Amino acid sequence: MSDAPKVRDMEAAFFDLDKTVIDRASIMAFAGHFRREGLVTRRALARGACNQLVYKHRGASARRLEKVRRSVLAVTKGWDRSQVRRIVVEALAEAVDPITYVEARELIDRHIAEGRRVYLVSAAPAEIVEPIAERLGVHEAVASVARVDGEGRYTGELERYVYASAKAEAVTEIARRDGIDLSASYAYSDSATDVPMLEAVGHPVAVNPDRNLRQAAIERGWEVARFSRLLGSTVVENAEETVVDAAMAIAAAGQAGEAGRSVESGRSVESGRSVESGRSVEAGQAVEAGRKRRSHRRAWTYGSVAAAVAAAGGGATALAWRSYRSQLGQA
Repeated sequence: MSDAPKVRDMEAAFFDLDKTVIDRASIMAFAGHFRREGLVTRRALARGACNQLVYKHRGASARRLEKVRRSVLAVTKGWDRSQVRRIVVEALAEAVDPITYVEARELIDRHIAEGRRVYLVSAAPAEIVEPIAERLGVHEAVASVARVDGEGRYTGELERYVYASAKAEAVTEIARRDGIDLSASYAYSDSATDVPMLEAVGHPVAVNPDRNLRQAAIERGWEVARFSRLLGSTVVENAEETVVDAAMAIAAAGQAGEAGRSVESGRSVESGRSVESGRSVEAGQAVEAGRKRRSHRRAWTYGSVAAAVAAAGGGATALAWRSYRSQLGQA
């Protein structure tokens, strides 16, 4: 028998999923598996990975999330719902376990041990959220529902979007249905868009909050928690920052390479202006050649640094880097 104290009345804990229980957008956790099944292209995954980097490090504003929502609906239009669910279920352990926060896992287990009902409340699609909820052992999942046609394929529209105030409405409805005392219940989220849900309970917790949620938490005196340990690694300190640094280095290398190619082809704006201003063609070519060498050196340096950082980081850094590469189908 557990020695954990039991709650007297019906209480609950409501968890957001993306960046609260797991460290990224849940749909991106399965992106590589969707590509291998022929559902998305490598280019779409690259665009998704860039959005994921922004999401992880700048937070999710309402405008940004709406843009992502429209993009996801457009990409998934025509997908077979049963195929998506099968892919998610089959890839669950590989895709989700390594990116699950240890702190979230422990909190979920503690709330259950203390007699609370635990709910996963997410704007992500039900085909992804429900299997994750089952694996986590929570009581119920509340998620967005995509509309399907007569053949079970996504139409590119939503029947239900569990986002912002809709999350608070869902929590209130659950409390009414299950007889839950919200004033004694808990809610966890990373995003300011979930302030309505956090306000609905007596014990709101801002987890790895974005800037706006952090400000709201400070103003309201809410608890702020830092989740950093992942189930897939024993060392994760600064892993996200290292991955972003490496990604930025790769981007810089790409830009340097483009500059080198531009110079090599003779399209350099500066060289054109140099010739236009009366400098000799030979001098312009010499300047171009010098810039080309410097660009190539920068490209080599940035690329080498990115690769070295990712390779030498080990632990969570290597895990995170491999995860991003796998999303692009490069692992």
